[in-house]
Parts: sequence; structure tokens; C-alpha cells
Amino acid sequence: MDMKSPSRRSFLAGAVTYTLAGQAAAQSINGRGLTVGFIGSGIRGKQLIDEFTEVPGVRGIAVADLYDGCLERAKEQLGSSIQTTKDYRAVLDNKEVQAVCIATPDHLHERMVHDALDAGKHVYIEKPISWSFVEGQRMVAASNARPKQVLQVGSQGKTSALTAKAREVVASGRLGKLNMVRLSEHRNNAEGAWIYPVPPDASPQTVDWQRFLGARPARPFRAETFFRWRCWWEFSGGVATDLFVHQFTTLHEILNVKHPAAAVSMGGIFRWNDGRDVPDVMNSMLEYPEGFIVDLYVNLCNSGNRGRGVWIMGDQGAMQIDGGRLTIFPEPVFAEVQRYGSENFPKRHREAYLKSFEGRPETQRRPEEEVRVQRGPTHVARFVESVVDNKPSLENALDGHYAAGAAQLCNHAYRARKRAEWSELG
Repeated sequence: MDMKSPSRRSFLAGAVTYTLAGQAAAQSINGRGLTVGFIGSGIRGKQLIDEFTEVPGVRGIAVADLYDGCLERAKEQLGSSIQTTKDYRAVLDNKEVQAVCIATPDHLHERMVHDALDAGKHVYIEKPISWSFVEGQRMVAASNARPKQVLQVGSQGKTSALTAKAREVVASGRLGKLNMVRLSEHRNNAEGAWIYPVPPDASPQTVDWQRFLGARPARPFRAETFFRWRCWWEFSGGVATDLFVHQFTTLHEILNVKHPAAAVSMGGIFRWNDGRDVPDVMNSMLEYPEGFIVDLYVNLCNSGNRGRGVWIMGDQGAMQIDGGRLTIFPEPVFAEVQRYGSENFPKRHREAYLKSFEGRPETQRRPEEEVRVQRGPTHVARFVESVVDNKPSLENALDGHYAAGAAQLCNHAYRARKRAEWSELG
């Protein structure tokens, strides 16, 4: 979709007004406070600094990033007295930091999460939780070994009021037996395809290139790779782990399921042939063991003005989630009369057959229903509340692993050009 149209994050947030419950949650945090260090303050990291510091009682006191410009901008946000560093371990060593927010390239997530947990910090990790399925398994184990530390994955659909209402509708049985889900994401501009502008001062002097590479093979500095890292398998999972994960997180919560059983995928590079090796169009079909299929795609080459959002379909109705709206479309009630199906009858039999249905409406259409949902606390506020009130994470490592794993299954099917089974991943 166009980046200025309602984003996946604003869509997941729900409707347009705050509830008293949301205000109460924020007030419960105020007064006790939470000090946060930020590891990664690029585009999403910058947004998360804003989101965290909007929660009453939260103070951002330290920021780590590999580009000087991001550290400069972080001081503009949080004040010149904050700690800034290119070594994230310095943030972990800061005894005043109680929790860290990690928003770095995917390939760096696992090491940083392990180190943060080892340092005794609570962790908010931006989705996807992991670069690979096996990494995700190890992160789940590490988090489970530290039950007193909150680890929350940053995929906002998990805790949104809109998702909760959709889950309630499905559980009520109004849609009948589910059979298919259709989800889509459209964009058609350079920004939506991750071709972000490169700062004019980007150089080996302003960027810590070796720390960015991490365990990846050494190579000469390339600013486009550093600032557009989602375009390469080596550092990301492409459209699947960037965009599918949001959809899977929300879908799993609504339908109360864990993960798919199998997937097939097709796609390719159709427009943004700029040296990337991840697809800009990708369509995946997934089977879930609960007995329905999911059709999910991302198209970075078309703005998709029609048919966007999430469609959950059952034999008694369908539900669409689009923007902040949730709409239920009941299935029409059909009489059993078959005009086409009785064409082969002799005239006398057909007339008698049709006469038996006289006076009965052939189709009874039931009106659609738009369900209004008020917005609750933000996903970030939920994390803060879990930490200060000693409550369980509302999107724990296993939740994040299942959503990332579903996306990784789609990638595996795409790259192997085969039907891929969940059991193959790890």
C-alpha cells in the first residue's frame, strides 16, 4: 500500500478513541517508572523511542546504534544527557537500565536477546523475533529459563482491541466452520520497497560496518546494504518476515491457533530489480491443522486499491478487518429450489418440482454489520505494565516464534520451490 495510507501498524491499533481502561493502564505505570535503553534507533527504533516515552513513567536513558546520525537524532528526542554508544553491550552494562528495546536488523536479534537476558534486562524485541527458525527455538528456550524477566515481541496485532473483538466473533460461532482466510499487503513506491534514502555522511567513519555484519563474512563497506538491509536474505527474511509476521501474529490470536502445517509459495522480483535477492511479490498458501487454508500475499508493485485487509471466511459468514473497521457479512440463506439443476427434467416433472417452492423466497440476504471497537492500551504500554506489575508477557517468545516460523516456512517453500512442512524447519 502507499506508505501514507493507513499502515499495518495503525490498522492493528484498532479504532479511533481511547477507553478508560487504556487510561487506567497508563496511570498504573506512572509513579513507579521504568528506565529503558534502546538498541537500534533507525526508522522503527526512532518510532519505538517515541512510543515508549509517551507512556507515563518511562524514561529513555541510553541508546546504541551503529550510525552516528541515529545517535545524534536520539539525543534530539531524549536529550543531550543520555548515554549513546555504538556498542550495545554498553547499554546492557548500564545498571540504571531496567529494560531494553531491540530494533535492529534481523540477523543480529538472537545474540542481542541472549545478551540482554544474561544481563538481567527485560526485553522488548521488534518482530520478527528471529532471522531463522532454529534461532527462534533457542530464544524461546532462553526466555523460558528466565521466567522473572519479561520478553515481549513487538507485533502490535497480538494485543489490539480490534483483534480481541475479532477473536470474540470467531469464538461465538457466527462465521460457522472456518474454511479460508485471505490476507494481503500492497505498496507501490520506493519507500514501501525499502529503498530508503542514504544519509549524505554515510561512510566507514560514521557507520560501524563490522558490528553490522556481525557473524556474516567480511566485505567492503556498502551504504545501501547498511540502510536497506531488508533487501537481502543474508540479513532479513524479506517481505515474509517484515510483513507476513504482522498478519500471522494477528491471525493466530484471532483464531486461537499456533502454527501452520505446510506451505507453498511463489513470487519473484518484478519491479525493484536493484540488486536485491528477496522477492518484491510473494504469494503463499498455507494449511493449518485445524482444517482451513490461508492465502497470503505481499505486492510491492501495486497499490491495491481494492480488496485489502483480512478476510476470515466460514460457511455461515465472513469477517473483514480493514483499517480500524471490523465488518461481518452473514452468508445469504438459500432455498433449496434448483432452477438450473432441474433443467433436465421433463416439463411435467419440472413444473411440479418448482411449484412445490412457490411462496418461498429463493434467497434471503442478511444485512452486514459493522462492529465498532474502541482502542485500548498500546502494545508498548502493555509491555511496560507487564514489567512494573510483574505480569506475564502478552506476546511471549513462543508466540513470536510461531509467527516468525510461519513466515520462515513460506520462505523455505519459496526458495526450495516445493511444498514445505512445518516439521522440516527444526
